[in-house]
Amino acid sequence: MKEVFLIKHAVGGRAFVDTGKHPIPYTWEHVGDQWVFTVQIEKKEDIAELLKWKEELNVFLFQEFENKPTKKLWFYVGDDSVHYSEEQGELTIVAKSQIVYIPDQFSAQL
Repeated sequence: MKEVFLIKHAVGGRAFVDTGKHPIPYTWEHVGDQWVFTVQIEKKEDIAELLKWKEELNVFLFQEFENKPTKKLWFYVGDDSVHYSEEQGELTIVAKSQIVYIPDQFSAQL
């Protein structure tokens, strides 16, 4: 399975992180009733712009399989859920809800 991790400003907004285009280290785990994402971002100029919009971020994971359709996971980031450690160059995002969908299962018929 190939996985692409994205951090976007709002749903249709610009992408601050897109590991499909610019790979960076990240991890994620389901802890209790939330999901915790940890991302290594060392450039201060990259993180400064992202943090301006920290109350309006969405996190996506696109899981691409060899013989199955791509599964998309959309995570909602709440208030005070985005933190950056300058010392470690590490961004932490906590999401409290998600939607999982497979685009191939939806179609528009005109």
